[in-house]
Amino acid sequence: MSIHPRLQAAFSDRRALKIISGLMNFDASRVQAVVRAADQGGADFVDIAADPDLIRLAKQTTALPICVSAVDAEILAQAVQAGADVVEIGNFDAFYAQGRRFEAADVLELTRQTRSLLPTVTLSVTVPHILTLDHQVQLAEELVQAGADIIQTEGGTSSQPSHPGTLGLIEKAAPTLAAAYEISRAVSVPVICASGLSNVTAPMAIAAGASGIGVGSAVNQLNSDVAMIAVVRSLADALKAATSVSRLP
Repeated sequence: MSIHPRLQAAFSDRRALKIISGLMNFDASRVQAVVRAADQGGADFVDIAADPDLIRLAKQTTALPICVSAVDAEILAQAVQAGADVVEIGNFDAFYAQGRRFEAADVLELTRQTRSLLPTVTLSVTVPHILTLDHQVQLAEELVQAGADIIQTEGGTSSQPSHPGTLGLIEKAAPTLAAAYEISRAVSVPVICASGLSNVTAPMAIAAGASGIGVGSAVNQLNSDVAMIAVVRSLADALKAATSVSRLP
């Protein structure tokens, strides 16, 4: 197992913040805006599509570790050659809308293929929320055995909040929070709670057992650089506050 050294401290302090631009987002200007917001807002790493040109652009924009997402081991290997620091099998939400499912066997095989091609690169793997919670836990354990360094949860797209405001934000995060709670108690590697989170629910993710969070649409759907930076900063502050409280005697 190998965690990127720059991320090790963030995971150890249980405050890691990953900003996600989107697996299907190949708009260079939009990706660069998200990366810049992550850099200036206090994130620990960014997650972009596994495209060599975008990786080079991100490297020019920030010194933060660059994570790339894909569902193809060969593409991830090519991304590492282009300069990616961390690889992620996941961001499955983009495929659910197309009717494509990722079952446990699919994710496990992708993990084995990727680890075989990239034996020393930090590997994060998302557990699909379409699995029942007990099967998510079982898959997480198998993924760690297959070489995953980080496990990520999801579920924001499956929730249907019935209330506005703060209560709606909590309802939206419920599936990924539940997965983080169960999985973090079953594996010894860091768990990233992602999908449907906000500054309201970020502290809940840490309380549930996650070592960090991943946030995408709450940042990348905005059209103002200032607004994106502000959201990233609010997330980073929420994580710091949560971990400070957890360390009180």
